[in-house]
Amino acid sequence: LMMKVASKKGISLYKPLLLKQDIGRDTMAAVEVHKYELPGIVVNVNPRRHYLNRQSAAHLIGYLGEISPVELKSGKYPGCRQGDLIGKFGAEKAYESFMRGKRGGKQVEVNAVGQVIKVISTVPSQPGYNFYLTIDQEVQEKTEALLEGVIGAAVAMDPFNGQIIAMASNPSFDQNTFVGGMSHDQWESFVSDPLKPLTNRAVQGEYPPGSTYKIVTAIAGLEEGIVDSQTTLEPCKGFFKFGNREYGCWKESGHGKLTVSDAITESCDVFFYQIGLAVGVDKLKEYAAILGLGSQTQVDLDRETGGLIPTAAWKKRRFGVEWQEGETLSLSIGQGFNLVTPIQMAVLISAVGNGGTKYKPEIFKKIESAEGRVLKESKPQVLGKIDASPETLELVRKGLWGVVNSEKGTARGSRIHGVEFSGKTGTAEVVSRKEDETDEKENVPDHLKPHAWFIAYAPSENPEIAVAVVVEHGEHGSGSAAPIAKEMIKTYLRTNRYQE
Repeated sequence: LMMKVASKKGISLYKPLLLKQDIGRDTMAAVEVHKYELPGIVVNVNPRRHYLNRQSAAHLIGYLGEISPVELKSGKYPGCRQGDLIGKFGAEKAYESFMRGKRGGKQVEVNAVGQVIKVISTVPSQPGYNFYLTIDQEVQEKTEALLEGVIGAAVAMDPFNGQIIAMASNPSFDQNTFVGGMSHDQWESFVSDPLKPLTNRAVQGEYPPGSTYKIVTAIAGLEEGIVDSQTTLEPCKGFFKFGNREYGCWKESGHGKLTVSDAITESCDVFFYQIGLAVGVDKLKEYAAILGLGSQTQVDLDRETGGLIPTAAWKKRRFGVEWQEGETLSLSIGQGFNLVTPIQMAVLISAVGNGGTKYKPEIFKKIESAEGRVLKESKPQVLGKIDASPETLELVRKGLWGVVNSEKGTARGSRIHGVEFSGKTGTAEVVSRKEDETDEKENVPDHLKPHAWFIAYAPSENPEIAVAVVVEHGEHGSGSAAPIAKEMIKTYLRTNRYQE
């Protein structure tokens, strides 16, 4: 009978066929008790990945899932067969080939009804390699705790080698949910969740950069000769008149005369409007690209997005209309069509802090054999250099130092006792505000409130950590994003260098 059924179903009698998995202890015991009445039925006990810290670093580590028929046929997973678990997301997917071992097996002799008579030969299985991440667990857990209750992401990296110290995205998910498989309804509940817990906002989330983009505009203005260390443009009166419209500054009473470093410190919109107009949209794009914006960082995580830095030609292709100079004003302060990811901003602020070198973000530290032999170690990979003079970068860093340490700095409330660090706040508008709209914040729905940014490196001299934090609809970088970055920095420096 078994042979007839197998023949009709196209099933080989000499290859194991999975009947059911995850049967539980009671069922397993029942099968074992009656195994002589169930010829050919064998219970296999296999190890399973278990994530000890549940949601910790879930988006970075990723998860396992059963290989699909399409993946089996792709040829990318040699040695795998139906029912095997493979990396589906994150580091689990990126380094699947390193961590997967080699299957073992037994050649056995069976009787007519499939019962094993004797073992002819055994091929032992080979374990995969041990994979070590760059993550600092204490900083990672602190970052995740800081993001609880908000939607957003945070990235911390070493400015001098690109190693990721922490990467968190909230909301998150429990990786163990995926290991045992899930029903269609369970999967649908994940993918249809409006909060998108499966999205790694650190590498996939695209946001207007807000005033953090003023770093780009400042470098463009300095390198193009629009301003120098002493230049003071038209004084800020709280607005800038262009054409028949007034473009406001966040400080309604105005900032007065400022140098470029002061303008960064106080985040004066009017100063950067003027630089943006003088430089132009296409030149701004060039400098944004030099700083790593508008393209992927090449981090070893799938589904990374590259953001968007527009040009006049892009708008013509996309919308069929010409670029308007008024749009350049918005662009110069990080609004308009600009879109960046948190990991891009981490690379940018790292490069500014370290003197101009952009490093590829690295999540793997080393790979070891099962016996503990080091097979591969991470080495810094340079993506490029910021094409700007040392003097330009020094003026920008002076302004970033003032953001935190000056009495007029926009993040002065986030200072750390005993440590000077540098940064830039940002408030990114979600929707354009019409000319006749008021700015009464209490009337703005939560989903229309601006996103909050803060990017920083610490200490200001010879930085050891760079961070980028975005809080969706957090309104102001100084109030919601900067405190998170401050605590991340404190945790890292306390653990690695300083004591309370």
